[in-house]
Amino acid sequence: MIDLLIAGGGPAGLATAIHGALAGLEVVVVEPRPTPIDKACGEGLMPGGVRRLLDLGVPVAGQPFRGIRYVDGVSGLQAEGLFRTGPGLGTRRTVLQAALAERAAQLGVRVLHQRVDQVRQDVHRVSAAGLTARYLVAADGLHSPVRRGLGLTAPLTPRRPARYGLRRHYAVAPWSDLVEVHWSARCEAYVTPLAPDRIGVALLTTDQAPFDVQLTGFPLLAARLAADAGTTVRGAGPLRQGARVRVAGRVLFVGDAAGYVDALTGEGLTLAVTAAAELVRCVRAGRPQGYEQAWRDLSRNYRALTTSLLWARHQPRLAHRIVPAAARLPRVFTRAVNLLA
Repeated sequence: MIDLLIAGGGPAGLATAIHGALAGLEVVVVEPRPTPIDKACGEGLMPGGVRRLLDLGVPVAGQPFRGIRYVDGVSGLQAEGLFRTGPGLGTRRTVLQAALAERAAQLGVRVLHQRVDQVRQDVHRVSAAGLTARYLVAADGLHSPVRRGLGLTAPLTPRRPARYGLRRHYAVAPWSDLVEVHWSARCEAYVTPLAPDRIGVALLTTDQAPFDVQLTGFPLLAARLAADAGTTVRGAGPLRQGARVRVAGRVLFVGDAAGYVDALTGEGLTLAVTAAAELVRCVRAGRPQGYEQAWRDLSRNYRALTTSLLWARHQPRLAHRIVPAAARLPRVFTRAVNLLA
């Protein structure tokens, strides 16, 4: 019998598959889309994520960056926090997913190009997509159909405005070896070096307006990008998605499907790869229910810092003070950057 049937062949699903195969489990991934899979993403791996991928035998090509720089989108005021444990890596989402897929194939993981629809389970097994397994791992993204089908999506807080992500690439040489986060009144722009001749710009915003319209809120950044029209814009959202639990009988959730606060801290990919290791550890030990607490423990810093920043972002009297505060308190800012690194 299949040990782990994984719904979703993105980074979270493939990282789980690799961990499972390395642990000696029989793993099958179900993914309807062909490799490489692209999506709206900031495309920055924090140092911890880079290390965890290397531990899995997954070398990823990209552009290293040394830390995070906050920039006021109008005045240009800056604050920098450098990593203490090695560089992060800017890498195309397609490059990352292809590298994970190649490693999974090397380990004998089967990938079936079909879709998980209805899930059935009892105390001994779970069935989906015409297959039966000991456990199903839902790694099917932000708006997880498995989570929704099982009634496990938590209701959102109505007073919190929905946030959306937009991403575009530019054929522009990186002007910094840091990821820059430009702040405006209602939006952030994340500039990630991806190659010697390419950067990615991701906007996180509450406004449902075209990319170019929102970019005008960052005149200094827009001036740097004026030489290139950029690629097609990809979008995602609403970003905040709650999950009632991470373990529901023989179904376990990982990656964005396990619940998501926001992309503000850039920690999503690292959290997904780290959680994948914990999920496999708990399953292999015969204690799948232990994954719920493990997920809560390893995501605590991410959830606390992201929630706090979002709260400040939505306070009219505080939002414009985030960059000045980081500039005035460089040690505190550096500590916060390294809390998630």
